[in-house]
Amino acid sequence: MIGVSLLIWTIVVYIAMRKLYARFYFPLLVPVATSTVVIIMTLSLFHLSYDQYMIGGKWLVHLLGPAVVALALPLYQHRHTLKQFLWPLLCSTFFGTIIGMGSGLLFARLFHLPEKIVRSIIPKSVTSPVAMDIAKLIDGIPTLAAVYVMIAGIFGAMFGPILFQRLHITTSLGIGSGLGAASHGIGTAKALEIGRKEAAISSVAMTLSAIFASLLCPLLLLL
Repeated sequence: MIGVSLLIWTIVVYIAMRKLYARFYFPLLVPVATSTVVIIMTLSLFHLSYDQYMIGGKWLVHLLGPAVVALALPLYQHRHTLKQFLWPLLCSTFFGTIIGMGSGLLFARLFHLPEKIVRSIIPKSVTSPVAMDIAKLIDGIPTLAAVYVMIAGIFGAMFGPILFQRLHITTSLGIGSGLGAASHGIGTAKALEIGRKEAAISSVAMTLSAIFASLLCPLLLLL
């Protein structure tokens, strides 16, 4: 019963945070971030464990698959645009993946973090299932990698549009590839708020960055 109650509460909180975001449209009020904070506060207030929450929360996890498949619609609708910008998209995503991994590695080394954490933070810019597999492959901590993925995604959704505005990046290719390569699924959801073309490009960039990261992570550690 508690699992169902928490599942319903999660949905209610997210809907409320979406309405709040639509009303004020402030970067720090991105629904994923505010909903997460409210849920954490709820669990702490009632002394509920993560395992108890996941009794109902697992059903939301199961919906991730259909949600990713649904991204095929904007892909299909803008397939000609994707073919037109295939090489720029490949190049931008490739270098975006390198920067994403390199920045995580540089940050971890700069603060002299333990090796386990270093290996967990490197795949922070790819989607959670892939990041967890990469972390396991390179002897990191998969669950910790998932936390870093969420942080990267939320920060990208919050501050990505501001950064694009400051740097005068206005093209669908620039916005979509940036959000997809840096902030994976959460960034793609943000891209969908901007436009369907941006979402299509972002979903491709998210997929490509996962492939590139899987190949480059072990090599980066060797270097």
